[in-house]
Amino acid sequence: MITKKLLALAGAAALTATLAACGGGGDESGSGSGESWILGTTDKVTSLDPAGAYDLGSWTLMFNMYQRLLTIPPGENQPAGDAAEECDYEDPKTFKCTLKDGLTFANGNELTSSDVKYSLERNIKIADPNGAASMLGSIMNKKDKVDPDAIETPDDSTIIFHLNRPDTTFQYVLTTNAAAIVDEDTFPENKLIGDEDAVGSGPFKMEQYKDGQQAVLVANDEYNGANEAESGKVFVQYFQEPSGLKQAISGGEVDVAWRSLSPTDVTDLEDNDSVKVYQGDGSEIRYWVWQLDTDAGGEKAIRQASANILDREEIAKNAYSGIVEPLYSIVPPGLAGHKASFKDKWGAEPDVDEAKKLLDDAGVDTPVDLTIGYTPSHYGPNMVDEANEVKRELEDSGLFKVKVKSAEWTQYQDLYKENAYDMFALGWFPDFLDADNYLTPFLVDGGFYQNNYDSDKANKLINEELSTTDTDARNKVLGQVQDLAAEDVPLVPSWVGKNIAIASPEMKGVEETLGAEFIFRMWSVTKEG
Repeated sequence: MITKKLLALAGAAALTATLAACGGGGDESGSGSGESWILGTTDKVTSLDPAGAYDLGSWTLMFNMYQRLLTIPPGENQPAGDAAEECDYEDPKTFKCTLKDGLTFANGNELTSSDVKYSLERNIKIADPNGAASMLGSIMNKKDKVDPDAIETPDDSTIIFHLNRPDTTFQYVLTTNAAAIVDEDTFPENKLIGDEDAVGSGPFKMEQYKDGQQAVLVANDEYNGANEAESGKVFVQYFQEPSGLKQAISGGEVDVAWRSLSPTDVTDLEDNDSVKVYQGDGSEIRYWVWQLDTDAGGEKAIRQASANILDREEIAKNAYSGIVEPLYSIVPPGLAGHKASFKDKWGAEPDVDEAKKLLDDAGVDTPVDLTIGYTPSHYGPNMVDEANEVKRELEDSGLFKVKVKSAEWTQYQDLYKENAYDMFALGWFPDFLDADNYLTPFLVDGGFYQNNYDSDKANKLINEELSTTDTDARNKVLGQVQDLAAEDVPLVPSWVGKNIAIASPEMKGVEETLGAEFIFRMWSVTKEG
């Protein structure tokens, strides 16, 4: 029995003394007998290997295919057991989990603590540029490599994590696909597995997958966890264009349309009696990243001038028909510790005179030549409208001359890391609902997008907020991190939006899965009739 409990921790990172498994949709029978249904989406899938993707399209399938030690039940923000029977903080740097009995992968192989250790260490070792190994920093060594002593497995059912720093959010990391559990006898140690061979222990298993066209998921009879599949089979249909997705949901060719329809499409479908439009809480953000390794991006005054000029109200109105809200921090409103630092620093209204003074004082000749980048389909059809609006606003100031370039998602992820753009657009859906999830991945050592931002002050403040257990003190430090981002401008926040899905009236459970955490729980969605 564990004798030490950490009871008083900060805000959304408050710890539950014992994280026992709880129901997340479906009973213990695991029949998966519900009628099959079709999910339509324009999202792209980078990889079905948890070590090879850090995007929503890939993670949507992974959440349904793999288990993690912990999960977030719908409508809640505290981790509960999935593969784990219970997990506890023994102290701020030691986290212990005990596995459920009788866990197996969909291929019949036993799931033990050795698989858990292998999965996380494999993710760190592969360090795929499109992967999420950066989320596992608390169990890496000082060189961001595998620390052989970080994960202890004294027996087949026990995992003890020895963190390299106090980390009140590590339990939330274990609910994400950075910590998805893979079969060590199936997944190669040093390279990604092919999509067609990916197998997990989650509520569904992949029956068939054709990249960019269709995924067929069937209920996993071997699953032992909190999220039993209520439907026997789910088809995921991929669309190249939102117009095709709109036509499919309007014509009854798909049962649910989730990500991403244009604002105009959503408005039109609200008047369509044959479907229902559901809107969940908003935590999706869009932002523009500066690449500090280019001539323009490396000049702080240029970055600051852009923050002074860009008009988020105009972006929301002109590019998104007003269905998104302006964003003035990396951290969206509603999360503990949010501070509108970009509004405090640069104001809500553009100030061209101030921007010009910044550039003049730094000796920067104007107009500044910029290349900005975006991806045309991954984030929906209005991304091109936002890029053109950003170009218009920057050029109308007379201080910039802007060239706009685009590339499809897979290529785009390589290009923006190779300095193809001075500034480039990305979107973010939270891995877990804590302010740190909008700070650590963005600001520590160049962020997951590798923009070459390197700030000892940012790293120090983030380590401090992660280890601070007093709510008020932690929120103060979170505000300081956001203020630093507004001063250094490694990125410019643009807008925050809602989680929207359109479904036929026969579909149940859709609204309940549209939480701010953006996990589409196929296991709890059913079709009646």
